[in-house]
Amino acid sequence: MRTKIVAGNWKMNKTLEETEILLAELSAKLPDTNAEVIVAPTFVNLVAAQRSLQSSTIQVAAQNMHFEDSGAFTGEISAEMLLNIEVDVVIIGHSERRALFGETDELLAKKVKTAIDKNMKVIFCFGEELEERKSENHFAVVESQLKNALFDLDASAWKNIVLAYEPVWAIGTGETASPEQAQEMHAFIRKTVSEAYNTSIADGVPILYGGSVKPGNAGDIFSKPDVDGGLIGGASLKADDFVDIIKAI
Repeated sequence: MRTKIVAGNWKMNKTLEETEILLAELSAKLPDTNAEVIVAPTFVNLVAAQRSLQSSTIQVAAQNMHFEDSGAFTGEISAEMLLNIEVDVVIIGHSERRALFGETDELLAKKVKTAIDKNMKVIFCFGEELEERKSENHFAVVESQLKNALFDLDASAWKNIVLAYEPVWAIGTGETASPEQAQEMHAFIRKTVSEAYNTSIADGVPILYGGSVKPGNAGDIFSKPDVDGGLIGGASLKADDFVDIIKAI
C-alpha cells in the first residue's frame, strides 16, 4: 500500500512565535493516523520547528534548496545545511519557484539529483498553467516536466520521491480541479512513470494533489484511487483546517 501524505507548505508566512504556537496546536490536535504529516515552515524557523516537534510524529520539510554544497550563492541554502539541522525532506519545483524565480526543468533536475544523492526525500511539484489546460495541452506539459527533471534518475532513487501535482490555475485562486480531474491526471502521471520505469515504481510512488485543498473538498479528492494525499497551502496555516484535512485522508 502506498504511503498517504498530508504536507503543509507555509510559504512566506509565520514569525517564530506564530510558528511555535501553530505547531503546538497541531501537535495537541493531531488525529491518530497512518498518514505521514509534514510541515514546511520558512527557513529561519526550521530549527525552532524541529525543537517544537521533537516528541511529535510530524515531520519538518524545507521549501527549497540549492544544488551546490557551498559557495558564493548569496541567500541560498544547501542540502548539507538542512541535514545538519536534521531536515531531510525538501520541496522542489513548486509553481511559485518556477513562475516567480525562473526555475527551469534543468535547474530542478540538478536540485533533485543533489537531494537524492544526499538521501533526502523530495516532494517534487509540477503542473500546468490555465492556458495550457484550456488548450488541452496539460498532459503534454506534465509529461515534459516529469521527463526533464526526474527520468534520468536511477530506479533506486524513486523510493525517496513524492510527486505533487499542482494545477497552477487552482493555486490561491479559490478554484479547484474536480475530484474527477484530479484522478484523471494522477492516473496519467502513474502511467507515465510506469512507461519510463516500471509498474512497481509507478504503483509505489505517492502522488499528492496540490490545488486549493480545504476541509470541505479534501475527502472527495482523497477518495480517488490514485490520489495519495495533498500538498496544502493556505489551509495548512490554520490548525483546525489542517487537522480536518488530515482526518479526511
